[in-house]
Amino acid sequence: MGFSKDNLKGFVLALLSSGFIGASFIIKKKGLRRAAAASGVRAGYGGYSYLLEPLWWLGFITMIVGEIANFVAYAFAPAVLVTPLGALSIIVSAVLAHFILKERLHRLGVLGCVMCIAGSIIIVIHAPKEHSITSVLEIWSMATQPAFLLYVGSVVVLVFILVFHFAPQCGHTNVLVFTGICSLMGSLTVMSVKALGTALKLTFEGKNQLIYPETWFFMLVVATCVITQMNYLNKALDTFNTAVVSPIYYVMFTTLAIIASVIMFKDWDDQSGGAILSEICGFIVVLCGTILLHSTKEFERSSSFRGGSYMPVSPSLSARLCSGGNGELEKHEEEDGTPSEEICLRRQELY
Repeated sequence: MGFSKDNLKGFVLALLSSGFIGASFIIKKKGLRRAAAASGVRAGYGGYSYLLEPLWWLGFITMIVGEIANFVAYAFAPAVLVTPLGALSIIVSAVLAHFILKERLHRLGVLGCVMCIAGSIIIVIHAPKEHSITSVLEIWSMATQPAFLLYVGSVVVLVFILVFHFAPQCGHTNVLVFTGICSLMGSLTVMSVKALGTALKLTFEGKNQLIYPETWFFMLVVATCVITQMNYLNKALDTFNTAVVSPIYYVMFTTLAIIASVIMFKDWDDQSGGAILSEICGFIVVLCGTILLHSTKEFERSSSFRGGSYMPVSPSLSARLCSGGNGELEKHEEEDGTPSEEICLRRQELY
């Protein structure tokens, strides 16, 4: 692939975007923890007290900056190039979680991060060039082709099933439910963001696309999908380990976004079989890296129950002895691994 000037702009913007988004995971989770400690109701269980937490808003603003950079990147480069670079957000969030949230990153987890980077590089090298688009009407014709409409219909049906059937039953025990909703909606977000970004790019170049209702429709789709993603991403982050949510979300989101882009924008039509195979191999490397990172966190969690002959007092028992209750605050702080003495102090401060 000859790296065009537009592809280079999209590449740099995607890197910046991933850095901001990766950091926002950590900042927002810190805000979620503070909000839950203050209100006693976690976001994963329907609490919205995090909206009054400044740290959560800082994370939200950081994510917005990252999303804006990502938005502009899609206007310059194909989704097959931009989307896989989200692997950097895994590295950022995993490293920051290790130092800030004290969620340990095992050596094998580091290897998983390296594999994510290597796979992304392979994809970037063999990514297709951006197709020349002169009007938002061209994108609308792509979005209304039967194959893509079938994809959109399938996504909508799956989201409704996950939201109304699986989320109430196993959303707080299975990480794939909340992240699945985010990823499915995210694939539609990417397509509409690329359409809207291209329309605005053409407008700034002197070809006004705001006169077309299709442009405003894509804007509505972007707003709807982003709000849905934010809501369920908050639930996933508050319920599960950050270093688990980030890679799983990345794998599912990237896979679905690439599939959607290939269907809608025909990214692979002008590529050779070797280039397509290289991109697939690169993504498999990324997938293996994320699975390794996920497995490492699960291993650390299970190994924490093994130790010497000394068995400390259960945090849940000490918390109940301290407070005499079993509310949401205790549950939240026990899952975060907060020492029982600190739980006692926090409860005294709250009351």
